[in-house]
Amino acid sequence: MTIEIDKICDIARHAGAAIMEIYDGDHGVEYKDDKSPLTAADKAAHDVIVAGLRELTPDIPVLSEEGKDIPYGQRKSWQRFWLVDPLDGTKEFIKRNGEFTVNIALIEVQQPVFGVVYVPVQDALYWGGKGQGAFKQEGKGEPVAIRVRQPDSAKGLTVVMSRSHPSPELEDYLKTIKVADALSVGSSLKLCAVAEGRADLYPRLGPTMEWDTAAGQAVVEGAGGTVMTPDSLSLVYNKANLLNPYFIVKGLA
Repeated sequence: MTIEIDKICDIARHAGAAIMEIYDGDHGVEYKDDKSPLTAADKAAHDVIVAGLRELTPDIPVLSEEGKDIPYGQRKSWQRFWLVDPLDGTKEFIKRNGEFTVNIALIEVQQPVFGVVYVPVQDALYWGGKGQGAFKQEGKGEPVAIRVRQPDSAKGLTVVMSRSHPSPELEDYLKTIKVADALSVGSSLKLCAVAEGRADLYPRLGPTMEWDTAAGQAVVEGAGGTVMTPDSLSLVYNKANLLNPYFIVKGLA
């Protein structure tokens, strides 16, 4: 299928605008069954994205974090679908540090083939997919191609880490590599940091869900990087259980 990139990007921007209307106000917080936070901004962005995608591609189903209760028996036959995280980094949203994103990914045969990551506070947009390149646009500026970087093996690696989810497994892993610098950011901005060459490595040795990674993975792969399990296996999407295995995002080896 032909991906209407401009229109998908516009949907992400509209969702970001809905989030920003709430971000600067007194946003209330609810909690889901798993104790993770949910705000009115999550719901507003979900509504904008689902409506936009259904109008643009009515024949392609949508699986969103805020509408994830679609039975596996119904979705297991999907060969193509949109996978959405309307507000990735809700904890960062609540902290008001700006490090949250809107994620929209197209999945085909259990792999992300295209993704958009929008950062509302920065008005920065990332998009790309394997074989399609990857790009960043800031505000109304011209899109710029982004690319993973070649690490300096003598100096060591710049490693990007979660601001909200440190883990003992990560501490053990970092002892096995030469770390020159650490970069702490929230949400799918961690994957984007590798994609645009600000970091060399993002090891995620803790829980994530499929909607957390799909769009960022597409951008990383478009920029020439990889997203694999520690055993060098590809992540698989639209599983019965939507929990991801541990994974490592790399630029160039």
